[in-house]
Amino acid sequence: MAENQRYLALDVFRGMTVCFMIIVNTPGDWSYAYAPLLHASWHGFTPTDLVFPSFLFAVGNAMAFAMHKYEIQGSSVFWQKTIKRTVIIFLLGYLSYWFPFVDFDTWSLKPISETRILGVLQRIALCYFFASIILHYGSKKMAVAISAVLLIGYWIILYVYGDANDPYSMAGYAGNALDFSILGEKHLYHGEGVPFDPEGILSTIPSIVNVIFGYLVGDFIRKHGNSYETIAKLMLVGAVLLLLAMTWNMVFPINKKIWTSSFVLLTVGLDMFILPVLIYLIEIAKKTKWTYFFVVFGKNPLFIYLLSEILLMIFYMIPVGERPFPSWLTRNFFGSIFDIYTASFLFALFFMLSCWSVGYVLDKKKIYIRV
Repeated sequence: MAENQRYLALDVFRGMTVCFMIIVNTPGDWSYAYAPLLHASWHGFTPTDLVFPSFLFAVGNAMAFAMHKYEIQGSSVFWQKTIKRTVIIFLLGYLSYWFPFVDFDTWSLKPISETRILGVLQRIALCYFFASIILHYGSKKMAVAISAVLLIGYWIILYVYGDANDPYSMAGYAGNALDFSILGEKHLYHGEGVPFDPEGILSTIPSIVNVIFGYLVGDFIRKHGNSYETIAKLMLVGAVLLLLAMTWNMVFPINKKIWTSSFVLLTVGLDMFILPVLIYLIEIAKKTKWTYFFVVFGKNPLFIYLLSEILLMIFYMIPVGERPFPSWLTRNFFGSIFDIYTASFLFALFFMLSCWSVGYVLDKKKIYIRV
């Protein structure tokens, strides 16, 4: 029964990250999104900035309930499963950026030479891969030491190799040169107005730590159970990490887009408050009636997230009058009743619920798509 309870709390936490990830990614109009549902423009932090690192943290939580089995099964099974999952998740992310594969104006294949290589799922794959190796072959103390090396080393790299005047600016960021030389300009994200990838090669290094700490927290819960003592210890460590993050922020600003080390400590610290609160509500107070909505997301997280990416592109390919379907629904339907900001938010809710309905059908049919 205890194992099931732990998995319920984990499913809810993971489901909440997927739910909010879809909401913040799909406003009806990006020009009219509520400020808390937007990423910080550069330095700083908004609630939206917590979503992706929390998903990485949840990946680590799940690993804590699975990786101990590899100690019995051996390294060959570990490598087989780890490489398989990494490749599948990475390819799914890449193919989602290439979708719909065809340029309908010319009816020819969209050029792979202009397809973004890295992204959200790709970062999840890479972080899972490297964190798995560290945690499989090293002790928990070694994992903490490696995490410290990754965070401090990343800071040093940016300071030494970044622009001397402002190493933490978009133009001065050291990771740009690495992405340009290895990936090429056309394979980068262009949503910032210039070629710049917020899921680039260099910033993947500190994001591995989000997964490692997620594992350490999950392993601690697995071994010590759901108790007030467990909650208190997790929150105490979380408070220390938040203090360190705020202190480090004075010289290495909190920044999601280049995934600074202070950003890692901040997001891990916040997750170490959120997860214990869920443990209290679900495991100790037994308040579980509200959980099923998020469990639907949590049982098929990668599939539903990928579905949201593909479905949104399909929606934009559907014309309604002179507008694509999302714009029409936002402006002509929700916008005819509410102000444009509320209409934009309501489209995001509508889209999230559309994805949830697919997850609901899958859960009722006991279909869980895993890699």
